[in-house]
Amino acid sequence: MAIPPKLLLLQLLTFSLLVSANLTHSAASDTHSTEFCAMYDICGHRTDGKVLNCPYASPSIKPDDLFSAKIQSLCPTITGKVCCTETQFDTLRSQVQQAVPFLVGCPACLRNFLNLFCELSCSPNQSLFINVTSVAEVSGNLTVDGIDYHITDTFGEGLYESCKEVKFGTMNTRAINFVGGGAQNFREWFTFIGQKAPPGFPGSPYAINFKSSTPESSAMVPMNLSVYSCGDTSLGCSCGDCPSSPACSSPEPLPPHEEDSCSIRIGPLKVRCIELSMVLVYILLVSCFFGWAALNRRRDITQPGDSSEPLLHPVEEDGINSETKENILGVKVQRHAQLSPVQRYMAKFYRSYGSWIARNPSLILFMSVAIVLALSSGLYNFKVETRPEKLWVGPESKAAEEKKYFDTHLSPFYRIEQLILATVPDPKSGRAPSIVTDENILLLFDIQQKVDQIRGNYSGSEVSLPDICLKPLGEDCATQSILQYFKMDSGTFDDYGGVEHAEYCFQHYTSAEMCLSAFQAPVDPSAVLGGFSGNNYSEATAFVVTYPVNNVIGDSSNENARAVAWEKSFIQLAKEELLPMVRSKNLSLSFSSESSIEEELKRESTADVITIAASYLVMFIYISVTLGDAPQFSTFYISSKVLLGLSGVVLVLLSVLGSVGVFSALGVKSTLIIMEVIPFLVLAVGVDNMCILVHAVKRQPRDVSLEQRISSALVEVGPSITLASLSEVLAFAVGAFVPMPACRIFSMFAALAIMLDFFLQITAFVALIVFDCKRSADNRIDCFPCIKVPSSSQESVEGGRGPGFLERYMKEVHAPVLGLWVVKMVVVAVFLAFALASIAISPRLETGLEQKIVLPRDSYLQDYFDSLSEYLRVGPPLYFVVKNYNYSLESRQTNQLCSISQCNSNSLLNEISRASQAPDTSYIAKPAASWLDDFLVWLSPEAFGCCRKFTNGSYCPPDDQPPCCTAEEDICSLDGICKDCTTCFRHSDLVQDRPSTAQFREKLPWFLNALPSADCAKGGHGAYTNSVDLKGYESGVIQASEFRTYHTPLNTQGDYVNALRAAREFSSRISNSLKIDIFPYSVFYIFFEQYLNIWTVALTNLAIAIGAIFIVCWLITSSAWSSAIIFLVLVMILVDLMGMMVILGIQLNAVSVVNLIMSIGIAVEFCVHISHAFLMSSGNREQRATEALETMGASVFSGITLTKLVGVIVLCFARSEIFVVYYFQMYLALVIIGFLHGLVFLPVILSLAGPPQLHLDIEQQQTEEASSSLLN
Repeated sequence: MAIPPKLLLLQLLTFSLLVSANLTHSAASDTHSTEFCAMYDICGHRTDGKVLNCPYASPSIKPDDLFSAKIQSLCPTITGKVCCTETQFDTLRSQVQQAVPFLVGCPACLRNFLNLFCELSCSPNQSLFINVTSVAEVSGNLTVDGIDYHITDTFGEGLYESCKEVKFGTMNTRAINFVGGGAQNFREWFTFIGQKAPPGFPGSPYAINFKSSTPESSAMVPMNLSVYSCGDTSLGCSCGDCPSSPACSSPEPLPPHEEDSCSIRIGPLKVRCIELSMVLVYILLVSCFFGWAALNRRRDITQPGDSSEPLLHPVEEDGINSETKENILGVKVQRHAQLSPVQRYMAKFYRSYGSWIARNPSLILFMSVAIVLALSSGLYNFKVETRPEKLWVGPESKAAEEKKYFDTHLSPFYRIEQLILATVPDPKSGRAPSIVTDENILLLFDIQQKVDQIRGNYSGSEVSLPDICLKPLGEDCATQSILQYFKMDSGTFDDYGGVEHAEYCFQHYTSAEMCLSAFQAPVDPSAVLGGFSGNNYSEATAFVVTYPVNNVIGDSSNENARAVAWEKSFIQLAKEELLPMVRSKNLSLSFSSESSIEEELKRESTADVITIAASYLVMFIYISVTLGDAPQFSTFYISSKVLLGLSGVVLVLLSVLGSVGVFSALGVKSTLIIMEVIPFLVLAVGVDNMCILVHAVKRQPRDVSLEQRISSALVEVGPSITLASLSEVLAFAVGAFVPMPACRIFSMFAALAIMLDFFLQITAFVALIVFDCKRSADNRIDCFPCIKVPSSSQESVEGGRGPGFLERYMKEVHAPVLGLWVVKMVVVAVFLAFALASIAISPRLETGLEQKIVLPRDSYLQDYFDSLSEYLRVGPPLYFVVKNYNYSLESRQTNQLCSISQCNSNSLLNEISRASQAPDTSYIAKPAASWLDDFLVWLSPEAFGCCRKFTNGSYCPPDDQPPCCTAEEDICSLDGICKDCTTCFRHSDLVQDRPSTAQFREKLPWFLNALPSADCAKGGHGAYTNSVDLKGYESGVIQASEFRTYHTPLNTQGDYVNALRAAREFSSRISNSLKIDIFPYSVFYIFFEQYLNIWTVALTNLAIAIGAIFIVCWLITSSAWSSAIIFLVLVMILVDLMGMMVILGIQLNAVSVVNLIMSIGIAVEFCVHISHAFLMSSGNREQRATEALETMGASVFSGITLTKLVGVIVLCFARSEIFVVYYFQMYLALVIIGFLHGLVFLPVILSLAGPPQLHLDIEQQQTEEASSSLLN
């Protein structure tokens, strides 16, 4: 009967015992001398077929030459006479072959291990260190039932030291876990080997008591053969199996890990260098500023005139245009603005355009709206991109290319369905009890039964778990569960011993046959348990059940669609049945499927539709109110501008639809961020422009024609609106060059939307203003223009118009307060302090996007991610992929990759092993599973049970597999059809134990198809089926192969980012050292690659955007001074916003980068209008700053600050955490910071160091067009 795969180890340990003795040695005999046997020959068999030696002492015998040669091939230390028969030796050899595959990679360990059993079984001086202590009668014959095996501590210690680090690559663990039960020293190892196994269980058929000394009165001498060190030059092991070897010191020192940021200790405080630097810079700047301010203040007191602006002081500015001032004052000079060519052109254009649009509002309205509607027609091709890998990772990104290469050449990572069943912490102690109890395991069986009954519905056909699950060996799913220790069968629970059997398997999962899974592989308890520390598995507080499901690239066979159908039924079952069942037992349950995140994101996208709609509604109501005149009950229905506000909002939405339509027609998919953010952004910009335009028209004298009022208003504010809009368009346009798709697409859509919004503002909205003015003048009711009221009301409207509340506040309160010298000093000091403090703490800004934030607050995945962080003790799989591995003998790349004997000390696998010894920095948990190592061991002549061939040269499986042994046979005979099978190679066939190119090419498919079993655990089928791409390998080059290990448990976003960075740095260093193309791959890399350079992307994008704004401002205004001040304020707003992100715990990711880019657009609105008004005003700096606030302050405050404030506040009621954190908190911070900088800090800076005015007094002569005067 075929022996299950990994059980072999236990058997192998046992083999020594049952094959161990040979010579007859009477239990009563006291003969202990040289060339004398303690046991000889076989006198019986146990019921399970294991042989029992004869307990009769006898002299050793001299074997014939053929038998002696056979003994020498396995036991070179035994020469001359022996204490074993040829049958016993054959049994010994067949049993030893089970251990060889585990240890052959380290020849010194293997040699010591074989010597231990060779001396026990065949040594001619066996009686000197073997003493039979008990016998038993079997079938009328006395047989050995117990012995003492005297061995020196020197040999025992040397044996253990040579083997303790030898790896078993298939399981990413140490071989000692298989052949030694995980022993921590040689005494534990000997105890494990010497246990007498019950019938049917692996182990020794009789007890072996290992002793380090002999009785004083006895002639016995402990066995003390020389032991080989794993670093021995003749039998040396690889560095991965013997890291302590002097030859294994790292050939080049590992690169130093990045040290923590510079810090300085001041007394008990530890201060970062950047923080201390900012403090010193602040002290220096504030000192210089106060000194300059005091000197300038003294000069102002002693010299009332400002020498820099001498012609301005005699002229009293009152905020009206200069043309009117000339008429009033009767001066003989003309106030002339020295405009740039661009400004002069814009003034001429807006004067002519304003007159034309006032005369033809219907035509303009129709044409502009028609154009945008035509652009919106592209919405027929509208599609939304929801795939995370398409949003956050560009198609040319390194992670995307590596994922594509891995999926196409090897195999896509399987889908994961998971349950986490955990105990509830005690409310008093706060500690959770252990979940490893009989009751809880039986509950898990009940849960598993319900999962097995799930039937998904795909196209009318039922889909069950066995239809889609991963099956590496046989027909059983590779479910990772504690139930695997019971073969997933509740009927065996009591038979195996219940929870005690599970606890036994926690320690012997690699060596006990009864602990093997139903799919015939060991199950690591750290993968099925959670919430324990160290190796205290019995203290675990959670069961982790994982169902690996097949994943298919392209899915032409609809396998993934079938899996999704099952996953939906799985989640439904968990919600409706499993949760109530578990909670009734006072336990908790969390769960997830591969499609869960995508499904929950889709639900999230509609979860806050009402909240977002309410936010827009509140903003619309406010806009409608603020656009109207000061409310008076008798005339509000005429003076209000609800219809105008509604029309303006519709124009904003049209601009968004036009932008989306254009890009949809071009095949660019939209994103949820675009649909949620861009209307908000465009509304912010559009409302500001609407307020500025309406307020500019209101400021015009009523005694002039409507055409003149519209024309003058456009001349007054058109240039600043154009400047702001053009700056915003360019700021967003540069984002189109960002590699991150989410940011790039957002920037493209936003740039076009703002451009269309600006187009509609100066066309359709101005036309609507004309209609509204006519409606008001004709005394018609707002919203119902067909209804006309009596003319008496009109008089009330005309006579009741005056400055609004905000205009009066800006003129009478805000501007005078900011004009106070003390207030200016405080404002500059406070704003400078906050900016420098933000710079100091900005390095603390963490990168990443917590998955919980993206999901709805009521999502079941919230509990699942909490459970992952709390309970999981195993990290994500990590693959090191080797491209174009040249396996030809001449290339020497084999030794550059492998980690067994004769491999290079700096090989890839040896370096991975070294890195795993520093998991805190490398994030590598254990040495890699190596198909190459196992392949080389599998075809090694020493592993004589593995690579074998029939006499016709075809593949011969191990003796315990069909056709050598069938399932019907209780004991596999050595005389079957495979008796003539021979090893594939002799040592003479290999070159330094390495196969030739042809041998490698021929035997690799054999290895990958070979099933692992007790006689040869190194078979590659299952473990390495998808590890090697055999496509085109006949040429001598393997295009792709992978070596699997694991990351350490990753709990935070920072852990994931650092693990990716560490893996790439490691691979880069090894690739450069070996001149082989190697890259790391894990399933999460594609989502976290963005964070490796998120700072670079963010800062570059922001810098280019602000730089573009500076250049545009400079070109239009011809004032580098004014442009520099705008640049400074924008930088301060961004820096302060990033500082607030640190304070609020907002991470830097694609969403926050988009928000930062968007903040530039809103910040421009806060700055440009005030700066332009200051530049075009006349008087000294104080007067011009006051006039700028009076003219534009109210529009900016009402158009942006209050509008956004009322809209943002509604978002705090959103159900999705991402809206609360990234839209409510971040937008609120932006609005407040922007308002303070635009309407507090900027006016103060302008009043202290603003650019010179553009106005000069010149002699009366040919003048510029009147439009120049109107620009004051």
